[in-house]
Amino acid sequence: MSFENTFDASYERILHKKIAGKSFFDTFYDNFMSSSKEVRERFKNTDMARQKRMLKKSFYSLFIFYASSNADDYLVKIATHHNSQNLNIRPELYDIWLDTLVKTVETFDHEFSKNVELAWRLVLAPGITYMKFKHTNL
Repeated sequence: MSFENTFDASYERILHKKIAGKSFFDTFYDNFMSSSKEVRERFKNTDMARQKRMLKKSFYSLFIFYASSNADDYLVKIATHHNSQNLNIRPELYDIWLDTLVKTVETFDHEFSKNVELAWRLVLAPGITYMKFKHTNL
């Protein structure tokens, strides 16, 4: 089984799908905001349209990191912006982010399975680990 291919296929299935008139990214952020008070506080003055566009871009950077084991300029920029000296996004919040993302994929992907979940987690884990590491290791 190619986890990369499984991830790609799942991403294609969810990318343009709408549920109750909401896109995957709209639903993800609704779910993420309801995941904790800290998350809600972090996003209270955020331009959410811009945030959703950035999330789409970050998927590509996370995928590139998975495929190449190298952080592209965009991932480096995000890690720097989120580190302890800037936005100070605690590493634990990335776990909430990933769990919320997988739950949203489950809602949107009609072929969701344990293998699809594993594919999403495996593809995104290296980049998320990089982000966590860069929180304090500047």
